[in-house]
Amino acid sequence: MEQLHALAQACGVAREWIDVEGRRQLVDDAALAAVLSALGHEADSEGQIVRSLAAAMQRRAGLPAMLVADAGAAITLPISASRAEATGEDGMTCRLPLADGQLLVTLAPGYYYLALDGHTAKLAVAPPACPLPSGAGKVRPWGVSLQIPALRGEAPSPFGTFAELVEAARSIGAAGADALAINPVHALFPGHGEGFSPYSPSSRLFLNGAMGDPALAGLAPLTNREDGGDLIEWAGAMPRRLAQLRAVFAALDPARRAEIVAQGDAMLHRHALFDALDCHFRAATGAHGWRDWPAAFHDPAGEAATRFAAQHPDEIAFHLFVQWLARQGLEAAQMAAREAGMGIGLIADLAVGVDPSGSDAWSLRDAMLDGLTIGAPPDPLGPLGQNWSITSFSPQGLRDSGYAPWIAMIRAGLSAGGGLRIDHAFGLARLWVIPEGGATRDGAYLAYPFDDLIRLATLEAHRADALVIAEDLGTAPPGFTHAVTARQMLGMRVMWFERAADHGFIGAQDYAPLSTAMSGTHDTVTVAGWWRGRDLDWAEQLGRLPEGVTRKDAEAIREWDRGLLWSTLSHHSPRPAPGDPAPVVDAAIAHIARTPSCLALVSLEDMLGQDEQPNLSGTVDVHPNWRRRLDAPIAETCGDGDFKRRCTILNQGRAADAG
Repeated sequence: MEQLHALAQACGVAREWIDVEGRRQLVDDAALAAVLSALGHEADSEGQIVRSLAAAMQRRAGLPAMLVADAGAAITLPISASRAEATGEDGMTCRLPLADGQLLVTLAPGYYYLALDGHTAKLAVAPPACPLPSGAGKVRPWGVSLQIPALRGEAPSPFGTFAELVEAARSIGAAGADALAINPVHALFPGHGEGFSPYSPSSRLFLNGAMGDPALAGLAPLTNREDGGDLIEWAGAMPRRLAQLRAVFAALDPARRAEIVAQGDAMLHRHALFDALDCHFRAATGAHGWRDWPAAFHDPAGEAATRFAAQHPDEIAFHLFVQWLARQGLEAAQMAAREAGMGIGLIADLAVGVDPSGSDAWSLRDAMLDGLTIGAPPDPLGPLGQNWSITSFSPQGLRDSGYAPWIAMIRAGLSAGGGLRIDHAFGLARLWVIPEGGATRDGAYLAYPFDDLIRLATLEAHRADALVIAEDLGTAPPGFTHAVTARQMLGMRVMWFERAADHGFIGAQDYAPLSTAMSGTHDTVTVAGWWRGRDLDWAEQLGRLPEGVTRKDAEAIREWDRGLLWSTLSHHSPRPAPGDPAPVVDAAIAHIARTPSCLALVSLEDMLGQDEQPNLSGTVDVHPNWRRRLDAPIAETCGDGDFKRRCTILNQGRAADAG
């Protein structure tokens, strides 16, 4: 099957890969053919494979829709040309040096139209590196990571919104923080209270409308406000919030309504059409997204969708209003953060993919993977692998579109804040793709245009004057770490994973300067929870203890690990008992504060000494993922003695670096 293997190589589908234990793994030919077929390359027969390979090679030989280069670099052109001219966004045109098939990019960072004899293409010119974080008068800034829905504010609310985020920004900024790292705020399915994970959105281009608050946009506040309990009841809260927003929209003055909904580009209007159709078909048939709709509505530009939009202008206008409301709220939160003295402000979070039935998969069909979901291959910790049941962009679709949807997505993430965290940033280089209906082990790694994507991310960060955090936990693809480090993208150094060869925890001084030092993530146990063994409780309950390890064995291992951690955090004080985590939390935060990392982030759960983490990976109903709430309003919480003491620890620890 040499031709099949050649086709896979030409299309970026890896036939072999290295697992977490360094062992070489092979993808069988049937799995290769299934992945290639889903990518649009016929591979059921030798004749099909030959034709598909010829087509792939021909496509690679042409001029791409966009050339992506570094400022001052020379790039080899795929076509012959004798003259090259670039026109910038300001309309100015200049001639570029061209010799021996190479183009010298003597241009400032930005986007250009490139003319090569009779051919045209877009040209993106990247600066050498992303901006680095800056603190408000401190060399080493710090921040708090939080889950917006968990917040409580002054007014009753069943879940936290951008209004509560504004209050958090004011209170945490006043305590000396420079940044707030927030959960993804991508658009979910409107009013749907089942799929509420922020990492399985409908669209990464637009916002979760339920996070909007009319008062932040200068409108009358919501009426009949309800409060929630310790856990968010999304199933009821989301439909009720959508109904409340409909009432606000209905009460708008017609002139004000027209002014609001006139804003936005064609993609925003298409997203509003998707949300209108989703509400319509969900109410009528219980459909979840476009793949459950009648076939006539599968084409966003088709007659059925166009007719629906013409017949339901008020419904389209409502969903445009919801997006406007959310944008106003997010901008208000960033403004509150900067007014409170934060040097960075909001750090947004970019999910690795989207729901295959959602808005992006419907609106951007040609740029998205179809018939493939993404996940992780089998490994010793997960013998079956992981299927995240989400999808993402197609590498060829990105090239064919001149990266337009990807650039739009990055801009959306950077639009209202001072930074962007890219979840599973390894996906910039490769993703494990799984044919629909197949087992996870039947997938393969699909290569992405890594060099182009990191250049574009660097360019967009430069334009937004914002930092980029590349989530790099796990086994990095070859060349990944060097490339992102060279671009000044900050890696994540999470305390739990920073271990030495003897399995002890590394010292604060050994953290990489070009990194974000973190006490934990939304997927890891809290410091207090680890010290108490709360994660062991969950592991026992879910049957996740390692094979052959009893709970008693796990407790003995944890007791040894407590000694290793405490010896790193505090050499002099007696080790606290397992039931006394507060001194350990303080010491862990002081440890993170002492690191030379560009940025230190401590989770709100750790700032409060909580036992429970926001999300337990691999669970849906057993663990209350994304449902826990604070006990008190955020302003009151920030006045708590433990919280204030830990802010002092961070301020002093980071200021010591500045001195």
